[in-house]
Amino acid sequence: MSRHAASSHVEENGYQKACDLLHECRTRVGFLASPTDNDNYRRIWSRDGVILSLAALLTGEPDLLEAARETLQTLARYQGPHGEIPSNVDPAAQRVSYGGTTGRVDACLWFVIGCGEYWKASGDREFIEKMVPVLEKIRFLLGAWEFNNRGLIYVPQAGDWADEYLHSGYVLYDQLLYLQALRTLRTVHQDLQGTSDHPLKERIAHLKHLIQANYWFHNGDGIPDDAYHEILYRKGREAESGCAGRYWMPFFSPTGYGYRFDAFANILASLLDVAEEEQSEAVDDFIYTITPKNLNLIPAFHPVIHPPDRDWTDLQMTFSYTFKNKPHEYHNGGLWPMLTGFYVADLARRGKDSLAQQYLAGIHQANALDSDGEPWSFPEFVHGSKFTPGGTRKQGWSAAAALIGHWAIKGKSLFRIDHD
Repeated sequence: MSRHAASSHVEENGYQKACDLLHECRTRVGFLASPTDNDNYRRIWSRDGVILSLAALLTGEPDLLEAARETLQTLARYQGPHGEIPSNVDPAAQRVSYGGTTGRVDACLWFVIGCGEYWKASGDREFIEKMVPVLEKIRFLLGAWEFNNRGLIYVPQAGDWADEYLHSGYVLYDQLLYLQALRTLRTVHQDLQGTSDHPLKERIAHLKHLIQANYWFHNGDGIPDDAYHEILYRKGREAESGCAGRYWMPFFSPTGYGYRFDAFANILASLLDVAEEEQSEAVDDFIYTITPKNLNLIPAFHPVIHPPDRDWTDLQMTFSYTFKNKPHEYHNGGLWPMLTGFYVADLARRGKDSLAQQYLAGIHQANALDSDGEPWSFPEFVHGSKFTPGGTRKQGWSAAAALIGHWAIKGKSLFRIDHD
């Protein structure tokens, strides 16, 4: 068998295995994060559920589309009194979680995005009309989370997908999802009201400008007009130690900026059309330097935090049940198929099909890893130096990554809601 034929066989097999796992995650009330009994993964999660739903919508398979719809409806049924969407829910046991020690801000954001994407893909007008009251409560809550009414939402530590990492404050990942959520809300209102414009248009433009002004340091520039805090910005840029012009800053807070590379945020900045072309190219170059040469997967955060580092003590205290963030594991330098799937979608969107194929091959290679004698383990992450499977096996969004990458290379857009 030629190398090309072998590669095609692996991709075809990887795609089918990923589809099979998505079906295995499917229940009558929506997508489980994983069909395994590990921890509380056998629940309907907002973040995982929407990412699985995005992949399901790309396949066009009726059963998977129905599971996407049920996922969103289940989450909506358990909306909290202030508008909050559950982090996860087990309807059978009537167990609902809105987060751990803090709530999950991105649960609401992914939910709004998921509703819009399902509606656009399915044309299910009845669904979106029934969701409007739910979406409006979320819209009000998100505005309250801005606290100072200046456009950016404030995220407590452990308040998003990096729930056991050291990010807090004005986290870039959440601002990008907020931007896309507002775009979704604008599109819903414009369609249902039959108008060509909406007051959210100005807020969306302002938020996009805030992101561009506050999270990318340019060498030698003055202070941007929209700097959230002029002194904080100036001190942040002075202390950035070579990050300027290479990638987007992960967060800032009243105590200063964070500087570790946040893969999800940097990928979304390009995928959601916030980054300029030269910024996306610079991020591509940086990702290349931190991608293992024998496995094309992207680490969640870089560099790795080791015991001598000053952040190690704080990191060890940041966990829900057991400490997961050992060096090169979980968020601390673990390699994630899910993140890589979003990167493949962005590369394909920008016409970089050859590079996209390489990273898609890395996803299949990771998903096929053997665990306890079972191939195709679909690990949550891969160890950053040993390249062994880590975290929960049969992770639904690792399968979703393979489907997202597959359809992106075939020309299907991951997001149907316009970015302008």
